[in-house]
Amino acid sequence: MIDNKEKNFVSAIVYVHNAENRLEKFLGAIISQLENNFEHSEIICVNDHSTDGSLAKIKDISNKVTSTSISVINMSHFHGLELAMDAGMDLSIGDFVFEFDNTILDFKPEMIMEVYRNALTGFDIVSASADKRERLTSSLFYSVFDSFSDNDYEMTTESFRILSRRVINRISSMNKTIPYRKAVYANSGLKTNIIKYSVEAHDNVVRDKKELKYRKGLAVDTLILFTELGYSFAKVMTIVMMLMSVLMIAYTVFIYVAAHPVEGWTTTVLFLSFAFFGLFGILTVIIKYLQLIVNLVFKRKHYNFESIEKLTK
Repeated sequence: MIDNKEKNFVSAIVYVHNAENRLEKFLGAIISQLENNFEHSEIICVNDHSTDGSLAKIKDISNKVTSTSISVINMSHFHGLELAMDAGMDLSIGDFVFEFDNTILDFKPEMIMEVYRNALTGFDIVSASADKRERLTSSLFYSVFDSFSDNDYEMTTESFRILSRRVINRISSMNKTIPYRKAVYANSGLKTNIIKYSVEAHDNVVRDKKELKYRKGLAVDTLILFTELGYSFAKVMTIVMMLMSVLMIAYTVFIYVAAHPVEGWTTTVLFLSFAFFGLFGILTVIIKYLQLIVNLVFKRKHYNFESIEKLTK
């Protein structure tokens, strides 16, 4: 037991979806770290419409807690990770907030305090990431995201993170609807850091079909909303199709001069070539307008600052 406990109030938001078999070990590790190191702490479990005994397990664990406050938010139906964590964030009151996106304990519990202490050195967002090879789908997603976004922050798979209250206040002042928290954090303009850890042995986790379907949809929505992927694809296709239209026009003129096409063929082909040329030009303009609307809705802050320093008295 540590005598000089931390004075900061910390919250831990835990996403729970059909995690009955992992909860006791996972929550036990978090509770132990919080009670041994902080004077005041809370754990908010967001039960995303679990169909197993997750809720009963949480209630059973809460009966053994001495000082840490434990709350449960039961979602009315399956919302997915992002909306569920938003609900937990709205309820949290900590000076620092831990976000645990899953209940897989593949790190040493002491990693929680290492991340916290790193945040005290001046970082507003500190993430813990497993020092292992990413899955192919995750690697592909982050590569595309980094390539088509203007972030200096390199996205990667994270197990959990800690946020200062300053981050939460800044995000709250932006659009309330946050389709992908990690992208918003990366664009917050505040200091971030990632700590790598060696993976500990843990039970294999099989995600249910509903959660896998949600994550695939989230990946697509994120690439459309937070990167230039859609617009870049539209520009490339527009250039290709316009070049093809120009070639068709040139070919039509050549056939008209050098051969004897069927009556009306030249006019028809020229019309279609010009029509496709104009159509793809119009579609590009429309896509650009849609991108601007997305920027206005989801990226309304036009500038961000990390800190303010007073250089003169």
